[in-house]
Amino acid sequence: MSLALMAYAAATGLLEPFAGGVLRARARRGKEDAARLGERLGRAGQSRPDGPLVWLHGVSVGESLSLLPLVEALRARRPDLGLLVTSGTVTSAEVLAQRLPPGVIHQFAPVDAPGAVRRFLDHWRPRAGLLVESELWPNLIRTARARGVRLALLSARMTDESAAGWGRAPGAARQLLSAFDLVLPQDEATEARLRCLGAQVGPRLNLKLVGAPPAVDAAQLKALRKGVAGRKTVLAVSTHAGEEPIVAQAARDAGADLLIVAVRHPERGPPVAAELAAAGFAVARRGAGEPLTAKTTAYVADTLGELGLLLSVADIAVMGGSFLPGIGGHNPLEPARLGVPVVTGRHHFNAADVYGEMFARVAAIEAEDAAALTRHLKGLLTYPQIARRIGEAGLDYAASKAQALDAALELLDPLLP
Repeated sequence: MSLALMAYAAATGLLEPFAGGVLRARARRGKEDAARLGERLGRAGQSRPDGPLVWLHGVSVGESLSLLPLVEALRARRPDLGLLVTSGTVTSAEVLAQRLPPGVIHQFAPVDAPGAVRRFLDHWRPRAGLLVESELWPNLIRTARARGVRLALLSARMTDESAAGWGRAPGAARQLLSAFDLVLPQDEATEARLRCLGAQVGPRLNLKLVGAPPAVDAAQLKALRKGVAGRKTVLAVSTHAGEEPIVAQAARDAGADLLIVAVRHPERGPPVAAELAAAGFAVARRGAGEPLTAKTTAYVADTLGELGLLLSVADIAVMGGSFLPGIGGHNPLEPARLGVPVVTGRHHFNAADVYGEMFARVAAIEAEDAAALTRHLKGLLTYPQIARRIGEAGLDYAASKAQALDAALELLDPLLP
């Protein structure tokens, strides 16, 4: 074992007695589920099903949702397997509670401390572990591998900063990555970084680009359409602080009748509603149960798991996280799968490859600044036939990505029990 990994194991072991206190403090701030802190310490909240079990892990909402098509595919191909999905955030747990199929177990992932990892693996005894994106927790990975768990790193993503950090401990990086039987990077840049660190990488797979459109409750859709009443509607998707005023002003200047704001973090609903009201909008907040009526001009959707519903009534989707530097944008495939035209800001480095391909197909539009956003929204609202063509191009692009999952499943088959 490398010196860096030995030091990490020793340090986390010494600090583990303080983990409970840290988790309780986080729970008081809403960062942990107070009723399920035991899971974070490796103490299972449910019984293990009989038979072989496959464990899938994604840390937050985006990564967890990207697991859903893989979960569905595994259930269809291997109904004999028990499936455990772990995640690391309260929001991801709430979304997965709504979206996971019946019979699939969710647990919070254990903290990366020796005792917590040992308890987690003792109870669940997974035969395979499928980790998504950038989850390189040394104790968890090394202990699982030592117990014979077949590991895959899927839709792997590594930033320049992370690669530089691992590059300072190349032996540790090489040993950790060698624990994986399969590594499928999600883009060219990640592939190059992982190769430099010693990983044996396979073909590319971006799980966020595959899957079916989210299910929509027919009764809720009927009610929402009644409130929209055929008005020109702009949906701001996964917005962050500081973006709502930009999109709201652009939508107003472009002639939109209704702005729907799906905030990235639901706890921001009340301040966003207050901000829009101060700007002169007639605001209703979904999280507070306030109805969307013909008089509502801004509807704040501070709920979870309802993006498919909101997209179903939108004329245009404006992607949040892309109008201010440092966030990097969000996955545009959810609106694309429903044929909703996508407009993004210029800060979309998290999905640069995807947007590049979509721009080439005229399946999305980039707005350089607030003035450009207004101009694009006005054009799409004024000429719905153009908006429809962009939406159809996005739909075609999304369909073209679905084949990658079939190829990945063939590579995963030898790892499954």
